[in-house]
Amino acid sequence: MHRLRFLLLALLLCLPISAGARTLLVFGDSLSAGYGLARGEGWASLLEARLAKEKPGWQVVNASISGETTQGGAYRIAAALKAHRPAVVVIELGANDGLRGLSLDATRANLEAMLKACRASRAKTVLVGMQLPPNYGREYTRKFRELFPQLAKQHHAALVPFLFEGIAADRDMFQADGLHPNAAAQPRLLNNVWRALEPLLR
Repeated sequence: MHRLRFLLLALLLCLPISAGARTLLVFGDSLSAGYGLARGEGWASLLEARLAKEKPGWQVVNASISGETTQGGAYRIAAALKAHRPAVVVIELGANDGLRGLSLDATRANLEAMLKACRASRAKTVLVGMQLPPNYGREYTRKFRELFPQLAKQHHAALVPFLFEGIAADRDMFQADGLHPNAAAQPRLLNNVWRALEPLLR
């Protein structure tokens, strides 16, 4: 897994950047990497098409890796920022931390490290919020849910309150695993992100 992650990172760092284009970096896990979807179906790919139509002059670099945790994101954020010099970063990480029941203090620290790195590089930031099903316990799920708005406010980041807003209760919007949204759900995910993102693209 670690070897694959490093190979993917090396490939991403070699992607060409169009001259004169401002870069939007999507930095997430399988929810942004398009797990289980055909090429071009994921919300990050749909975002690239929407930018071309509505905000020309922007390009998307999708540095998302399936299975990524906030620890992995904190480890590789500096290299991604240096390689791509993004004007805007969308951080969509934390879901795997929650599903594994990892320490919320560690998740907070890792997200803070990424937000601070983005701010130091003068990139505007969108933090994508997630929520957990109730079987993880009332206290843990509440603290996990509240983590994202707290950090966004503290670090002056735009906030997507909940990536799955409008689809979470609809089983038809998910793949067979019940965790990853299907192709029909991707435009809705994009709309959820777009509401927070669009004001930064000026």
